[in-house]
Amino acid sequence: MSSASEQSASEQEARQGAEFGRSPARLPADGGRHARAAGVNGRPRPAVPAPEPGAPVWPGSPEPLGAHFTVDAHGVAGTNFALWAGGAEAVELCLFGENGTDGPAEGETRHPLTELTDEIWHGFVPGVLPGRRYGYRVHGRWDPWTGARWNPAKLLLDPYARAVDGDFGGPPGRPRTALPAEVYGHVRDWPQQHVADTVRDERDSAPHVPKGVVVADRDDPADDRRPGTPWADTVVYELHVRGFTMRHPGVPERLRGTYAGLAHPAAVEHLVRLGVTAVELLPVHQFAHEDHLLRRGLGNYWGYNSIGYFAPHAAYAASGTRGQQVAEFRRMVRTLHAAGIEVILDVVYNHTAESGELGPTLSLRGIDNRRYYRLQGDARRYADYTGCGNTLHVAQPNVLRLIADSLRYWVTEMGVDGFRFDLAATLARDMRGTDEPDMRAPFLAVVAQDPVLRRAKLIAEPWDVGPGGYRVGAFPPPWAEWNDRYRDAVRDFWRGALPDVRDLGYRLAGSSDLYAWGGRRPHASVNFVTAHDGFTLRDLVSYDRKHNEANGEGNRDGTDANRSWNCGAEGETDDPDVRALRRRQIRNLLTTLLLSTGVPMLVAGDEMGRTQGGNNNAYCQDNETGWVDWSALEDPGWRAVVRLCSRLLALRRTHPVLRSSAFFSGRRQSAHGLRDLAWFTPGGTEMTEADWYAPTATLGMYLSGRDIPQRGPTGGPVTDDSFLVILHAGPRPVRFLLPGPPWAESYELVADTSREDQQTAPGTRRRAGARTVVPARSVLLLRAVPTGRGVRA
Repeated sequence: MSSASEQSASEQEARQGAEFGRSPARLPADGGRHARAAGVNGRPRPAVPAPEPGAPVWPGSPEPLGAHFTVDAHGVAGTNFALWAGGAEAVELCLFGENGTDGPAEGETRHPLTELTDEIWHGFVPGVLPGRRYGYRVHGRWDPWTGARWNPAKLLLDPYARAVDGDFGGPPGRPRTALPAEVYGHVRDWPQQHVADTVRDERDSAPHVPKGVVVADRDDPADDRRPGTPWADTVVYELHVRGFTMRHPGVPERLRGTYAGLAHPAAVEHLVRLGVTAVELLPVHQFAHEDHLLRRGLGNYWGYNSIGYFAPHAAYAASGTRGQQVAEFRRMVRTLHAAGIEVILDVVYNHTAESGELGPTLSLRGIDNRRYYRLQGDARRYADYTGCGNTLHVAQPNVLRLIADSLRYWVTEMGVDGFRFDLAATLARDMRGTDEPDMRAPFLAVVAQDPVLRRAKLIAEPWDVGPGGYRVGAFPPPWAEWNDRYRDAVRDFWRGALPDVRDLGYRLAGSSDLYAWGGRRPHASVNFVTAHDGFTLRDLVSYDRKHNEANGEGNRDGTDANRSWNCGAEGETDDPDVRALRRRQIRNLLTTLLLSTGVPMLVAGDEMGRTQGGNNNAYCQDNETGWVDWSALEDPGWRAVVRLCSRLLALRRTHPVLRSSAFFSGRRQSAHGLRDLAWFTPGGTEMTEADWYAPTATLGMYLSGRDIPQRGPTGGPVTDDSFLVILHAGPRPVRFLLPGPPWAESYELVADTSREDQQTAPGTRRRAGARTVVPARSVLLLRAVPTGRGVRA
C-alpha cells in the first residue's frame, strides 16, 4: 500500500470523500476504523440495532454453515444461522417478511449475531421456519487500498443459501435497464471514475437484491438408484435447462424452460431415443446478470456468472422460489436417473458475479473481500485469471471449504453424478505467487482425498486466461478433460486444413500422447467437435466468419479462430448442392466423434441442425437464437441425422472395441493375433513413418476385436467384431484397397456418410483385397468378416 504522500491528489480527494463525506452513520475520519467500545477479539464493534421484541437470538452452533431449520430436544422449532466472516467486526442477520409470506413485502428485522467461534458468526432464532427470507449485513473497515470493503448498507446473500428468492434489480416485473446504483458498495456514478471504487455508498441495497431462503433438510432418502455408468460407456450431451425445452412442442408451455420441463416425458424421450448416458447442464447455480448486458436490453443466458453455489437458479423453477426450486431440481434428477441418464453440472468456482473493483457488492466482497478474492499487490485491484473481473482465492481455507461443501451438497443432497469445472486451471493456482497452475494445488488435493467427490465424474476445462493457463493433458487422476486438441484436429481434417494426419491419428485413438500416464485411461479425453462456446455444428459448416452483431459489442466478442468452412456460401442458402454438402459434413463430423476412442460429447440440437445464425458467442441470447429449434425434426433430412446418431451410439454400446477402456498398443496381443490397432493407406498397406508425415486426405483405421487391450470382469479376454473405419476428406472419390487376410476375408458395410438415408447401407459386403470406391468427403464404417464366413458379391 502506498503512503498518503505517494498517492495522487485525486486519490487523496476520493479517500477523504470516502472517510468524511458521510451521513452520521458513516465511519468517522479515523482512517476507516470505528472509535467505539471494544467488541469481539478486542476489535471495536459498531452499535447495531437490538433484536425485535419476542425474537431472541440464542447462541446456536457454528456448524453447519448456512441456514438450517431444526427442532431442538425441547421441541422448539427454529433456524440456526452460521456465517464465516473472518475479518468482520460485527454481523447482523436480517429477516424479511413472515414465515410463508408471499409477494415482495420486505419487513426487515435485524438481529446481531454476537457469537463468534473460529471466525464463524452464529445464532439460533426460534420460530424461523422454512420459506423465510434472509440476508446479512457485515460491518468492518472501509479501506479499499488495503482490500477492506465492508459496507453494512449492503444486504449480502449468504454464500451457503440453498435457495434464492428474487433477482438483482428490484421487485419482479419491474423492467430492468441496468443494475441499480444501490447494489454497489462504492458510489458507482462518482465523477472521477478511476477512483470511484474508493468512495463508499451508504444507500440501502435491500430493496434491490434477492434474499436467501431457509430450506428444510430433505426428509426423503438420498437417491440411491444412480445409473453409475462406467466412464468408458459414457456419452455426454451438453444442454441448457431453459433453452432445451423453450420451443419443445411436447412440453406444456408452463413447464418450458424449467427443471420440470427437462424432466417431462417428451424431453426425456428424446435423450433416451438418442442414446446419450449423461446430460451436462450449463450452469444452474444461482447467477446474476451483468450491468453492461442489462443496459443493452439483454441478460446472461448461459449463466457463467454465479453468486450462489448451493442454490439452483430460481428462474428455472416452475413451482416457486421459496424453496420449491430445490425439490423441483431433485425430482428432475430422479426422473433422469430412472431413465438411465446421469446428471453432470457445469460449475463456475473460478469467479463470481461481483466482477472487479467497479462491480457490485452482492455477497463475498462484503463478507471478507481480502480472504475470498485474489488481489493484486496494491490490494485495491483484483487478480483476474478468468477474464470476468475477479478470481476466487481457492487456496484460502474458507474458500476451499465453500467449494468442497458445495460440491458434496450437490452430490449427496441433490443427487448429481459429476461436474464439469469451468476454467479449471484457475482452481489449481496456489498461494505461492508463482503465477502458474500447480497440479499439486490444495483444491486438487482436497478433491482427490474426499470420499464423496473422488467417486463423482470430474471434468476439467483445462485452461484459463492467466500465465501458463493452458494445461490440456496435465490434470491428475481421476480427472477427465475437455480435449480441445481433438476438436481442432477433427475440424481441420474435414475442412482440408491438416498438413498430415499424425495429430488426427492420436485423437481418434484416445489421445494417448496426452493421457497415457499415471494410470489414466482413454476416458480422460472428453472428445468434442462443438460446445456451447462457439459455432453450432450446422454453423460450423455454414459460416467462415462469426456474426455476433446481436450481442451489441460490434462483433468484437467471440473467437475468430473457428476452423470452420461454409461449403461455398456464407450463411443460409437455397443452393441444393451447398445444402447437401453441409449436411454430409455434419454426418462426417458426428460419425468421426462417435467412432473415436474416449468420451464423446454432443451439444443439444446439433443432431437436428440447430443454428445460431453464425453467432459463436450466444451467451446473452435468451431467445430463439439460443434455444433448440425442435421444428427442425419436421425436415426428413434432419430426422435422418438423428437416426444416424442413434444408430452409431447403439453400435458403440454393443461393441466394446468402439469404446475401449484401455489405450491401444499397436502391437499383437497374442501369438496368433493381429495388432489391436492398425492404420492403412488408400493402397491397402500399413502406414509407415513417412506416410504419417505425407500430405493426405484419407486415413484407414482398423480396430481389432480379437485383440482388445482390456480384460473382462473375471480377468478373461474381451472379444468383439473388428472394424475398418475409412475417413476421406478429399473433394473427389478415392479408390481404397481393403486389407486382405489376416485382417479380413470380406467387409460388411455398416455406415456410409455420403448417403442421406442410411437404411439402405447396412449388409452390403465388399471383398478384401479389392478396391472400393470411397465417395468424396465421407466416412465408411465396415465390419471385418473373418475367414470362413463367406462373401456376397
